[in-house]
Amino acid sequence: MSQRGELDAITKQIVSASIDVHRALGPGLLESVYESCLEFDLIEQGLDVQRQVALPVSYKQVKLEAGYRVDLLVEKQVIVEIKSVEQIAPIHKAQLLTYLKVSNLRVGLLINFNVDVLRKGVSRVVNGY
Repeated sequence: MSQRGELDAITKQIVSASIDVHRALGPGLLESVYESCLEFDLIEQGLDVQRQVALPVSYKQVKLEAGYRVDLLVEKQVIVEIKSVEQIAPIHKAQLLTYLKVSNLRVGLLINFNVDVLRKGVSRVVNGY
């Protein structure tokens, strides 16, 4: 399978699991609740999931811990940023794009669980390198 095909398959699994979590819990909970439940479901599906991964920043050839933390890193390839906000703002997408650039990864999902239908809350962000 090509890298793009693999990324598409992983993101589809993440979106499907997110929909299951949203159907079970509904909107209005803390981001950490959705994060825990999504992590659980993805691990149950056999995916490698890391939670609250520190993301160092390279500055003048030195890696510095700058406080960035990725909500979920799936299969070491897809960053998942979870929100529970009234509306996704441009800064949320910018944050995810920055995480992708700093980590040199290609694809991320921004998922807002505070919506009536989860598909309205999912954005795929691609780093063009």
